[in-house]
Amino acid sequence: MKNFSPLLFLASLGAGGIAVLPFSFLNYTFPHGKGLIEIGQMPYGQLAIWQEVLFRSLEGVMILFIALHIILSLLFAAQLFRWMSGIDYKSFMADPLKNAGILSPFISLVMTMNVMVGPLRYFIPQMAHNLQSLMMPALVFWLLVGFFLMRMEIKLLKISFEKSFDVNKIHFGWLLHPFALGMYTVTGTGIAALSTNGPIAHTAAFVSFVFGSMGLFLLIVKMVAIFKSHFAQSGLPERQFLPSFLIVIPNITLYAISLFRIGHYFENHFDAHLHLYFIAVVTIAFAFETWYMLFGLSLLLDYFRNHFSKEYYPSQWGLVCPVVAYAVLGEFVYNLFVQSEALYILIIITLIVSVVLFFSLLLKHMKCAGMAGGHHVDCE
Repeated sequence: MKNFSPLLFLASLGAGGIAVLPFSFLNYTFPHGKGLIEIGQMPYGQLAIWQEVLFRSLEGVMILFIALHIILSLLFAAQLFRWMSGIDYKSFMADPLKNAGILSPFISLVMTMNVMVGPLRYFIPQMAHNLQSLMMPALVFWLLVGFFLMRMEIKLLKISFEKSFDVNKIHFGWLLHPFALGMYTVTGTGIAALSTNGPIAHTAAFVSFVFGSMGLFLLIVKMVAIFKSHFAQSGLPERQFLPSFLIVIPNITLYAISLFRIGHYFENHFDAHLHLYFIAVVTIAFAFETWYMLFGLSLLLDYFRNHFSKEYYPSQWGLVCPVVAYAVLGEFVYNLFVQSEALYILIIITLIVSVVLFFSLLLKHMKCAGMAGGHHVDCE
């Protein structure tokens, strides 16, 4: 590759998302005891053959992508710190049209917390049986990350207000702002929903409201501005910006799950009864994502046919997250709304697509880094 880009953290983010996807599938489609599912609750030897094969395969995917998430996170972190000490970082941060990419490492870091609470905890009985004892350390780390994330968000917003730039050139990559805030919020609402300790849950809930309200505000404002910008132009933007069309989907998933989890917080700590609220939140969000996915793929059809396999740039990793996010929200719909075989199969197919897409991008990344041979790929 010619230059390092913080957008490469979308690769470690994608790996983390794919690790969480099978865990979420088991948690929301397979009956188990109260709380999050763990490996000890799987009745292996008593299941149908197809279930044994499927569930073992899902566990294999979890293990593989937990490892990939950790490896890629450490690799890119080392590259990030070297890059931040050079002049490229300063010029990158000074450009309001590009600097949203610096939020990718934050998104990946917070995803690590979800990987630990979800798929990693699934395999480790000590974590599964002592989850409440992990809530305080998780809250402290989460608050620390939130301090640096908010500082960076304010810095980027200040730059965008002070620097002059062509508003008509903004693109969907700007949605990394609400994406980062949404990922942070969904983790915080998870702590609020899971913790039985009142002060821990209330602290996580309030801070989640702060970040979530900011994220929703920016999501609405930026989507209006981006669509207005696109309608003011002729044709589609440059190819490196096309994958970001679908970043709307993970944004919607994150805020929908945040609303879902905050509902559980209200139920657990304030005796609320919100079953219909849960159904409405996830089904309306999933319905929106369904038509938007079809719309986005129709715009990207020519790109996939003629360009995707021949070139590589870090923004292509942004294609993994929407696929994963759509499947994850589909699992919530399956659990709460309709247990349809068609939806069950769709989720499995989407998981397979996300894995294939991830490894196709990883192979291109390795070619551009000189780590693999094969057909030539144009590297940016």
